[in-house]
Amino acid sequence: MNETEITDDKEEFDRLLQKGDTQTYLLRLYIAGMTDKSAQAVQNIRKICDENLNGRYELEVIDIYQQPELAHDAQIIAAPMLVKKLPLPLRRLIGDMTDKERILVGLDLRPK
Repeated sequence: MNETEITDDKEEFDRLLQKGDTQTYLLRLYIAGMTDKSAQAVQNIRKICDENLNGRYELEVIDIYQQPELAHDAQIIAAPMLVKKLPLPLRRLIGDMTDKERILVGLDLRPK
């Protein structure tokens, strides 16, 4: 192996590390109507994402009463439910989204 190959490997490694910091998270939050619990879940997720993903996320809020076909297709069994579609692996978190550490672990932003 010559020095050029080592440099290329290091550059590739550095590029992949930087890419990891710029991945966009695709999140879907399924709620059941505009109840206080639903509004709190939306507010909690937006705050956590704003603080930890620095604008590197897309959050789609889906009301399962207004779009039941989307809930059925996604096999939503409870609401509120946050689904992390990207980056893989897919994760599902159920609840009012008040447990910040559990959400960060579920989004793979903190080690388990």
